[in-house]
Parts: sequence; C-alpha cells; structure tokens
Amino acid sequence: MSKRVLVAVADGIEELEAIAVIDCLRRSGTEVTIASVQNLEITTSRKVKITADCLIADCAGKTYDLIVLPGGLPGAEHLRDNQQLVEMLKAQKLSGRFYAAICASPAVVFAHHGLLDDKKATCYPGMADHLKHKDSINQRIVVDGNCITSQGPGTAVEFGIKLVELLFGIEKAHAIASAMLVKK
Repeated sequence: MSKRVLVAVADGIEELEAIAVIDCLRRSGTEVTIASVQNLEITTSRKVKITADCLIADCAGKTYDLIVLPGGLPGAEHLRDNQQLVEMLKAQKLSGRFYAAICASPAVVFAHHGLLDDKKATCYPGMADHLKHKDSINQRIVVDGNCITSQGPGTAVEFGIKLVELLFGIEKAHAIASAMLVKK
C-alpha cells in the first residue's frame, strides 16, 4: 500500500536534509509531496533552487502518513512561522500519525510549538538548549512514539532510511539502504 508523505520547505532550508529524505522515501515507492510555505521556487541555505510541488495551503485538509521538516536557518524559522503548517503538525501528533524533523527544526519548530513537550528528541547540537528533555540529544536519530528527530546533514540519509523503516518495515529499509550502498 502506498504511503503519503508531506515534506515542507522554505527559503533557507538545508537542501541535503530535504533531498536525502525525499530520495529515500521516493525509492521506497512513497508518494512524496514537496510543499512550500512561501513561493513555489525556494532558495536553500547553499543557494540551490528547489521547485515545490505546491504551496502548503494546497495541502490543508489532506491526510498524510508522515510530515517531515528539514532544518537549516532561516528555513526552520520560516516553517515555524507558518500557522497552517503548525496546525497540520499539531493534528498529525494528536492523530498518532508520524511527524519528523531534522537539524534545527526539532528545536526551532517542534519545541517552540509544544510538539516535544512529552517526547524525547535530538537536534543539531548547537540548538540543544531549546529542548526540554536533554537525555537523547547525543543520539543521531530518536524515535519516540510518532515523533522522529535527527541531528543534521550528516544523519540525513540514515534519517530517511529510518522513515522508510517506520512506514514500510525493516526489510524495505534494508533493501533501500543496500541499493544506496548505506550500511544499516
């Protein structure tokens, strides 16, 4: 069965984190929608241009198996400040469906909006002061119920493969990792 995933983007996101996750998920057969909280074309932290499939407003009212936020600054701040995305994330948490963030986004978006109040998480080490629970901050990836967080660019492919595992199981994750020459 196909899964539906929303990857939210904005000017200033970390492109490696966005593209690695999108790539891993699409290799698994996931229907990935890239939705911008600003314009359809965004400029990432390293000046790479990405064209989103749609605007976040086009995604309101739709159900996703997973919503993912890449990090990077000021991208995470733009994601944090989009009320429509925040409402979608809160609904995702309450429904028990997966929501995930990497790098700055766990601290800047999730912690800011109370999405980590009862969750263990990790984030980019320089942002760890924003997290309430610091016992997991040194882990590369943390899964706590339906919340998944990861540290940053160096963990992006591993994070993407973990998302595949959570959506489809360990066998699919191992197949994707093997095809990408990633040790699992």
